[in-house]
Amino acid sequence: MLSSCKEDSNTTIETPWGSSIAINGTDTVKSKPQVPNTFNELLASGQLLVATLSGPDTYYEYHGTELGTQYLLCLEYAKHIGVTLRVEVCRDEEEIADKLHRSQADIGLIASDDGQLAWQYANNMAWLADSVSKWYSPERLTAAKQRLSALTAQSHNVVRRIYAPIANRGKGIISAYDHLFKRYAPFALIDWRLMAAQCYQESCFDPNARSWAGACGLMQIMPSTASSLGLSHNKLFSPEDNIATAALYLRQLNNKFSDIGSSSERLCFVLAAYNGGSGHIRDAMALARKMGKNSNRWNDVAQCVLLLMQPKYYRDPVVKFGYMRGSETVDYVARIRERYRSYSGIAIGSGSFGIGGSRMPAPATKNHKYKIRD
Repeated sequence: MLSSCKEDSNTTIETPWGSSIAINGTDTVKSKPQVPNTFNELLASGQLLVATLSGPDTYYEYHGTELGTQYLLCLEYAKHIGVTLRVEVCRDEEEIADKLHRSQADIGLIASDDGQLAWQYANNMAWLADSVSKWYSPERLTAAKQRLSALTAQSHNVVRRIYAPIANRGKGIISAYDHLFKRYAPFALIDWRLMAAQCYQESCFDPNARSWAGACGLMQIMPSTASSLGLSHNKLFSPEDNIATAALYLRQLNNKFSDIGSSSERLCFVLAAYNGGSGHIRDAMALARKMGKNSNRWNDVAQCVLLLMQPKYYRDPVVKFGYMRGSETVDYVARIRERYRSYSGIAIGSGSFGIGGSRMPAPATKNHKYKIRD
């Protein structure tokens, strides 16, 4: 989710827990090795190179988890022979065929119409096809489908206690963590009540919540996100550290969508990216432009987020990150907006939403501000 950040690599942030981190680093792109000539060479290399298409039956990433029926099946085969699996997503079947022809991949994963095994192999790798054929059975494919079904069924599951969405409406108390939302929401450039609404959507105010994908705490921070922001894993369930990390991440996302002039519209994109990844949201914006819609208006882009569940659209040339579970992201934004209206007393369809305007919260005190230096 942080891969498309383009801020100055020299910019650092001092976090509340005392570490100084760079907002963005430079990734090193590793060259792809050539495929082995024998089964023993494959085992010695330690990895199986796979080229695939994006899609629910082939391969996609969801909340930091790699999914797809064919992917899960191939992962089981890799475990069977004792190697790791390395995946490269291609634009189309022609690109997969080209990689196999150039020996830049061992296996090509292509979803068949009937959902059966449809793997292709690199040149001169009949020995690999023979190994897969001896290992494969229809029962293995059935097991992969059942595992995918079980994982996606858990996608809405968070192990948590359910607390009331508002502690005391008469006194204006939303939760036991209001003081933390008030402290860190200004850094995220949002109303503290909006951050509270997002928190309830994520964890129902349970600081010990944990999702099936490994997201932790009040704001359901992924361990990988925590690491990139300088937070140690043993502090993921600390309410203050968790909320502070979410605020930092929300601010980064706000910067990523700084080209959206309307602050209230931008917030919808920020929330969507928090849930579904900024790359997917940029894909939806590109689709919106191509279809003549307003790519800076959430209601238009939300329609394209839903379209990214269909092959015609997630394989469109303007789409870079492929398939996404768009309905969940659209619902996520809608639920937070609705709860925020309840928390703030804003009538549906009126006023600004969370950023700017007369409802912008007061700045944090000096002691609670992040220190940003170039």
